[in-house]
Amino acid sequence: MALNLPDFPWDSLAAAKARASEHPDGIVDLSVGTPVDPTPQILQDALAANADAHGYPQVWGTPDLREAIAAWYARRRNASHVDPDGVMPTVGSKELVAWLPTLLGLGAGDVVAFPEVAYPTYDVGARLAGATPRPMRGLTEFGPQAPKLLWINSPGNPNGKVLGVEHLKKVVDWARARGVIVASDECYAELDWRDGAGEAGQLSAPSILDDRVCGGDHTGLLSVYSLSKQSSLAGYRASFVAGAPAIVKQLVDVRKHAGMIVPWPVQRVLKTAVEDDAHVAAQKAIYARRRAALKPALEAAAWRIDDSEAGLYLWATQGRPCRESIDALAELGILAAPGDFYGVAGEQHVRIALTATDERIDAAVRRLTAG
Repeated sequence: MALNLPDFPWDSLAAAKARASEHPDGIVDLSVGTPVDPTPQILQDALAANADAHGYPQVWGTPDLREAIAAWYARRRNASHVDPDGVMPTVGSKELVAWLPTLLGLGAGDVVAFPEVAYPTYDVGARLAGATPRPMRGLTEFGPQAPKLLWINSPGNPNGKVLGVEHLKKVVDWARARGVIVASDECYAELDWRDGAGEAGQLSAPSILDDRVCGGDHTGLLSVYSLSKQSSLAGYRASFVAGAPAIVKQLVDVRKHAGMIVPWPVQRVLKTAVEDDAHVAAQKAIYARRRAALKPALEAAAWRIDDSEAGLYLWATQGRPCRESIDALAELGILAAPGDFYGVAGEQHVRIALTATDERIDAAVRRLTAG
């Protein structure tokens, strides 16, 4: 049976990429959010120190890894009631996003809801399970037929929007009244650009597991997190999910049968990464400098930046179709991601990533401000 999957969106950028590559000073590729900075040495050392991995690792993750992740939620996310039994490492967060509906046993007749401007894999995950994908503007769109799984994404990709505590509380209350599982994709939380966020004594973007959001009760809730961005670990596929122990146990049980296991050396790197805040602060400072250069350059070139409160992207518009904007940027040798990748509601925006070297960011700034 053929899967009803959309075309891979990045394939449609081939012509714009070719045009941007013709620039005499080379392409500035701001289309993909892949880290370009070296993996911190403390994490490389952890990988090397655990290279002897002759035995099979645990699907559930070692107890000390799960305890370290629970402690990270308490320290960094104001979620003091995370049970280590409700924690599981994953092979990158995209893997879990894509397969969560299937792992939960969803199928024909079940609805998977997600924001109308959203990471495409929420839609793909529903289709892989044979469920119905449902982009939504708000919860009021649902009548008595609620979705089985509700994805939220804060800070959002592509738009960098941060959902506050009161908003998240309403989502949790709504979902619990209807028996809906809420999965919150939070992988940009440490890269919060709002004043004071994440600094000493200040919280970053709130988690669905935040004590202020759910009162310490994680029933029906999952927080999905990745270290790819904050720790430059995209190539390690180092991520985790935390929340309701009963749901996590269901995921573990299925994954044991499917052989979906995070390699032992990566589990050790994960533990080191969540126990060390210094390398995250250093990486955030690098992205902050790039953002401080690129954002005003875009605004000077008549772009409006919407939301973009957190994360690695600027959600930009010139009030015209996104493909026209992509072509205009390509003439400057700059490649970005068209907003229609992320749903119909994004078709007048482009997503511009901060994940390029300082030299390439500076080149983009010069080209944007040259006129």
